[in-house]
Amino acid sequence: MPFNIGDWVVHPLHGMGHVIGLKRQQFDQAAAQLYYEVAIPHGTVWVPVETPPAGLRGVTTKGDLPRYRSVLKSSPGLLDKDYHQRRGELRERLKLGTFQVKCEVVRDLTAYGWPRRLGEVDAALLRQARDSLCQEWAAAEAVTVAEATQEVEELLREARQVHQK
Repeated sequence: MPFNIGDWVVHPLHGMGHVIGLKRQQFDQAAAQLYYEVAIPHGTVWVPVETPPAGLRGVTTKGDLPRYRSVLKSSPGLLDKDYHQRRGELRERLKLGTFQVKCEVVRDLTAYGWPRRLGEVDAALLRQARDSLCQEWAAAEAVTVAEATQEVEELLREARQVHQK
């Protein structure tokens, strides 16, 4: 999937970034190759044009947001009671880097915390996933991150009213 300078992209490990250049680089002993220069909040990521990492994608489109609103309001999936298992499963899911998975993880972890307060590890993972989700939501909807966060929180409140037992 080719990207152009100026495109917003989502890197599976580093989150949202902005393609600011296309340069031939050489790292270590490897032959020089063409890379996207992607500005992320805390630096720059060099992404090979020929073999980008699995999960590198463009930002979700505004037209897809109604589907993701439905995901956030849908019945949450069950999470493993063992926090080691749960953390591993959630991290593996998030490595896929899809917007769908971000929505599902935020929905499921939020629901997991309804009957009791989340532990530190779960709370940190939820914060990270929610922040990433809201940043991309804001870019897709062309609103501020605060406005996107407000909408996501409202959708999750609606889900709680319907699904909490």
